[in-house]
This record gives sequence, C-alpha cells and structure tokens, in this order.
Amino acid sequence: MIRFLLAFVFLVPLMATPSSAEEIGTVDTAFKLLGANHKIAIEAFDDPKVEGVTCFLSMARKGGITGSLGLAEDTSDASIACRQVGPIKFLEKIVGKGNSEKVFRKRRSILFKKLHVVRFFNAKRNTLIYLAYSDKLIDGSPQNSVSAVALMPWGNTMPAKPITK
Repeated sequence: MIRFLLAFVFLVPLMATPSSAEEIGTVDTAFKLLGANHKIAIEAFDDPKVEGVTCFLSMARKGGITGSLGLAEDTSDASIACRQVGPIKFLEKIVGKGNSEKVFRKRRSILFKKLHVVRFFNAKRNTLIYLAYSDKLIDGSPQNSVSAVALMPWGNTMPAKPITK
C-alpha cells in the first residue's frame, strides 16, 4: 500500500501537467554515451487570450540517463520571441495597468522548478510584453527573457482594442 501511495505522489504530478506548446525542433549540444544527448529545444505556443500572437521559446534540455527518465533538473536558461502572426483579436479580457497575467507554464524538473511566461499590457505604447522566467519552490532565478508585440494592422485589418480588467 505504501508503494502505491509513493508512486501516486510522485507520478501523478508528472501526468497532470501536459504542455500546451508545440515542439518545433531540437539541436544536440553535447553527446552522451548513455541516454539522450543534451539539447536545445524550440517550442511555440499561442497566447490563449490574444488571437494572432505566437511565442517561441528556446530552452536547454539535459540528456543522459536522468534526462531520458525525466529526473534531471533543466537549467533556468530560456529565451522568448513573440510575434504577430495574424490579425490581433482579444478573445477575453486581459490584465492591464502594469499587472502580469500567466499565459504559459512548463515543468523544468520532476518536482519544483517551472518555466513561466507572463503577459503585460502597456497601454501608452499599445504593446503586449511577454516575460519568460523560471522559479523553484525555495528560490527562483534572475535569468529571464523579454519580448514585445506592438499592436499593429495586419493587411487592411486594424488590431482590436484591448479589453482590460
């Protein structure tokens, strides 16, 4: 019974956190004799509340035996580039006035480390700003990356006005 509970406690969080990003591709950075090689992966996700904006993340993935089993803790290094890929349309209200809103989250270790992407709206510059950073249960990392998307016309279509909370 105790084995079942331990397996439940450690395996359910892994299954309950599907990533909503699409993997674009990977490149090997270091050869590992046993297990997968160390890699840099590129993933893309669409902003869930702003149609017409896609963000691209690059992040390191540890290889080796622990990396292949999903037990390695990936580094905090991540880079983000967000782009307008179509006409801008706000599907729901977004947070305004300097407050951030979480738009993406991905586990970077088996238990405690996560990569977050949050969105800010700068009304003065009519711009969406995306910040990528990682955190841990006890301490986070100062490493971060930022990208901005100016709300611009797409062809003859003007961008929708942001609906803020």
